[in-house]
Amino acid sequence: MKKLKAKTKSSKPKTGKRKSTSRKPAAQASSSRTAQAKPAGTNPQRVRAILQKLDEAYPDVTCALEHENPFQLLISTILSAQCTDVRVNQVAKTLYVKYPTPKDFAYANPKELEEDIRPTGFFRNKTKSIMGASKKIVDEFGGEVPRTMEQLLTLPGVARKTANVVLGTAFGIASGIVVDTHVMRLSKRLDLSRNTDPKKIERDLMEVIPREKWILFSHQLIWHGRKVCHARKPRCAECNLERICYAKDKTV
Repeated sequence: MKKLKAKTKSSKPKTGKRKSTSRKPAAQASSSRTAQAKPAGTNPQRVRAILQKLDEAYPDVTCALEHENPFQLLISTILSAQCTDVRVNQVAKTLYVKYPTPKDFAYANPKELEEDIRPTGFFRNKTKSIMGASKKIVDEFGGEVPRTMEQLLTLPGVARKTANVVLGTAFGIASGIVVDTHVMRLSKRLDLSRNTDPKKIERDLMEVIPREKWILFSHQLIWHGRKVCHARKPRCAECNLERICYAKDKTV
């Protein structure tokens, strides 16, 4: 029995060696998976081709939300969450007549404002955001919409998407790339990003799209998503990007 125990003890170091050597292949496999995860579509030559095709199809598009000043654009962008731009524009026609300034929104009757924006959906939360953002603009920014990402993100109801819309469209400041549902869908189909989180998608796009194209690129993808690259049934036969797109759900 003693001999058997001795053999058992002497066999433990061998088992330890097998564990230590098994770590290296696992690390190599993980590294390989990480390398494979990088989208093939981000090849600089292909990105240039995509931008050229978008320029051909949408040379001078801009934000579809109708507005007369940065503040109206801010409010309309908040209203556009889970709502079409067409519906927001319909509501905006009378909304900005009734509430022409940030102060009017900041001290509005909440129940009355809820009814005014009810057609856009989620009207209670949107009312809180609109009134909160308006009050902060009045109290802390002299009644003017701030022009930096950091300041805009302090406003209630404002995240990076809304801030990028306002900075890019109202002020011509390229602080980032607007990532809405259209941009998310097309970024995946064009293999420019394989992430699903909007912040990570924006980061991926900012790495491959030239900064001077950030504002226009956002508008172009949004318009292309609305007109051609639909979510359920993309109209690939009409798409000028079809030859350089290898999305799995293509219809041609």
